[in-house]
Amino acid sequence: MKLLSVAIPCYNSADYMEHAIETLLTGGTELEIIIVDDGSVDDTPQIADKYAAKYPNIIKVIHQENGGHGEAVNTGLTHSTGLYFKVVDSDDWVNEGDLLKVLCTLRELVEDGKSVDLMICNYVYEKPSINKRKIIDYKTALPQNKVFTWNDIMYFKQSQNILMHAAIYRTKLLRDCGLKLPKHTFYVDNIFVYQPLPFVKTMYYLDVNLYRYFIGRDDQSVNEKNMIKRVDQQIRITKIMIDSHDIMTIKDKKLKNYMIKYLCVMMMVSSVYLIKENTEESLKKKQELWEYLEKSNAKLYKKILNKFLGRSMNLPGRTGRKIVELGFKISKKIYGFS
Repeated sequence: MKLLSVAIPCYNSADYMEHAIETLLTGGTELEIIIVDDGSVDDTPQIADKYAAKYPNIIKVIHQENGGHGEAVNTGLTHSTGLYFKVVDSDDWVNEGDLLKVLCTLRELVEDGKSVDLMICNYVYEKPSINKRKIIDYKTALPQNKVFTWNDIMYFKQSQNILMHAAIYRTKLLRDCGLKLPKHTFYVDNIFVYQPLPFVKTMYYLDVNLYRYFIGRDDQSVNEKNMIKRVDQQIRITKIMIDSHDIMTIKDKKLKNYMIKYLCVMMMVSSVYLIKENTEESLKKKQELWEYLEKSNAKLYKKILNKFLGRSMNLPGRTGRKIVELGFKISKKIYGFS
């Protein structure tokens, strides 16, 4: 069995996928690289097959009909043989030295009989177009150099949500919790890191800048214009997350609070882009989303509404919308989003 499986979802990724693959190859034979060619029509299949032929003990390739990012992750998880599982998008990459540290730490934990459910590492927003880089770390939120539980976590800043870039899950946990991402839908990474959380009992935070998250391509899902255009998919993901757990019944208080905070951010993101679209239809969709939350879980609705983000998303009229847009512009400057 491999120590770590890494799935690389690829759709027409010929221009940049080799960088992701080359950085991962540093991990050697303890690493399994699963390239999922999601119905590409460029040279992606040929590049993937070339690497698989050259590194048959490390790389496997799955060719499938186009199903979107979520289905490619599902396929990677299905074919994974590693004890742990991670996703690296084809336009991103990993820091080679930090990858070796991750593998070393995972190996030591396994050998000591302390296999954790979730390892968390830092990630880096890379925006070469403006020569900007921002590291997201968890030093103020998580204990270091020890196995810990939800009871041990500290305060999470708004920038410190555990995103897909930061997460390395135990493969069996993902399978046991029934994780299955929807097809042909963007923003599924939120489900990937959110749905399994109540099943996570033990964690380990390694303070290394493992994941490099490229920001700046016009066709990226996080591009502002694309997020407005695809806001219906953002809403769909948010509803799936609302329905995935009855958060208010979770007994672990710190886990419950973290999940509420995460869902609050999801509600904010959907609301912001609906407000920025600023049509009668989009504002109606925002109202319907909040009504959906209220009908699904009235206690959770009140909890989120009483938080600052919830209140700010529901300020009435033009003034409320202006405040939301101002907050969004500030957050873009802070975090370097496109």
